[in-house]
Amino acid sequence: MDTNVKLARMHSENVNFFYGEKQALKDINLKIYENRVTAMIGPSGCGKSTFIRLLNRMNDLIPSARIEGHIYLDGKDLNAKEIDVVDIRRRVGMVFQKPNPFPKSIYQNLCYGLEIKGEKDKNRMAVKIEESLKKAALWEEVKDRLEASALSLSGGQQQRLCIARCLAVEPEVILFDEPCASLDPISTKKIEELILELKKDYTIVIVTHNMQQAARVSDYTAFMYLGELIEFGHTDKIFTVPKEKKTEEYLSGKFG
Repeated sequence: MDTNVKLARMHSENVNFFYGEKQALKDINLKIYENRVTAMIGPSGCGKSTFIRLLNRMNDLIPSARIEGHIYLDGKDLNAKEIDVVDIRRRVGMVFQKPNPFPKSIYQNLCYGLEIKGEKDKNRMAVKIEESLKKAALWEEVKDRLEASALSLSGGQQQRLCIARCLAVEPEVILFDEPCASLDPISTKKIEELILELKKDYTIVIVTHNMQQAARVSDYTAFMYLGELIEFGHTDKIFTVPKEKKTEEYLSGKFG
């Protein structure tokens, strides 16, 4: 039993989501706990990525998208009219499946979010950039070539740069959507170690197709199937004694 759990940092209540007439999520109720890693697993097309994109309103960018129900961050409804979407996307950062550094220098990649946030002091900016690169376990590898193109980095380094870019603007929650899907095993191990370190300071949600990865890095696991949340609980319980037959079938490889 996780005796150190605080109140849920985020939670959804009866969330239904539609792309036009097609319903992608059905009645999702889920709690995301502070300073814990929540993994979302399930077969392709089950709604995992759709759901986490609701957590920072990325789906707003899709014209036909429509949500019913509520998603709360620190007790405030993310979809309330008075909510500043830019502020939500700063507080709830996102790292995507494929590394997406800007075609600029390593340093400029990290300046971008800070400048949007309103930071103008170059000294404070430099301190924040160094801190972010250290937190992303990248500083030692790039400190002598900050003016080099971000595109000159390896795939694993690019992904850690994207994590540093996210950290620079001081998010409270970080969403990882298949962050290791395009990486080699060594880079994957570094990202997993980084996630375990980051949860000391951040609340983390990770979508992954890799069940071993979910077992290694997460405290809680949510299993989704055909747009429904089938089961949610402590990762060790989900993987050893799942309550739902469909969860057991998925984990044992009967479908996927």
